[in-house]
Amino acid sequence: MNYMPRIGDLAPDFETLTTTGKLSLSEYGKDSWVILFSHPADFTPVCTTEMTGFALEKDFFAANNTKLLGLSIDSIHAHIAWVNAVYEKTGVLFEFPIIADIDMKISKLYGMLQPSESETAAVRAVFIIDPNRKVRLLMYYPLNVGRNMEEIKRALIALQTSDANSCAMPLNWKAGEKVIVPAPKTVDTLLERKASDLEMVDWYLAKRNL
Repeated sequence: MNYMPRIGDLAPDFETLTTTGKLSLSEYGKDSWVILFSHPADFTPVCTTEMTGFALEKDFFAANNTKLLGLSIDSIHAHIAWVNAVYEKTGVLFEFPIIADIDMKISKLYGMLQPSESETAAVRAVFIIDPNRKVRLLMYYPLNVGRNMEEIKRALIALQTSDANSCAMPLNWKAGEKVIVPAPKTVDTLLERKASDLEMVDWYLAKRNL
């Protein structure tokens, strides 16, 4: 059975071989966020654009306490050859670890194999995992549609901002914009809200600046 971790689940731990050496998820993600993402195959065009996109955003992710961890069902030798080829052609180096999931163990553990799409290539999955190793967000894309890097970055910041401020984010929220505060659950807190300087759309929908 192809298991798929759900939002709120503890991300399954694993030990594996990557392009930066052996690692375990629990140690790699200790005290930091992790974005675990799969791609169908090395030396393919859409995957090259995506991996390049992640590599170019290394400073953003580092500044936001987030580590990247790629994966595909390829050998470590294929990974290294691909990393080298992209570096030689574009000058972009994939410095983050890429898992060589040749036995499909981790792909199956995380539901990255979607048989109706492919039985031998992982779909474009994205798992945002917090420092407590809890799965906080899932994104799944088919083989023929590349991911949106800006949305991955936006979602990460939204999660981190929500955790830090006990708030929620409205549609299309971006860093610096107003957030949604929890709805009142008692008459007293309702009256407090009505007397506050919050931006009131209705009694249950109010926004504030951070």
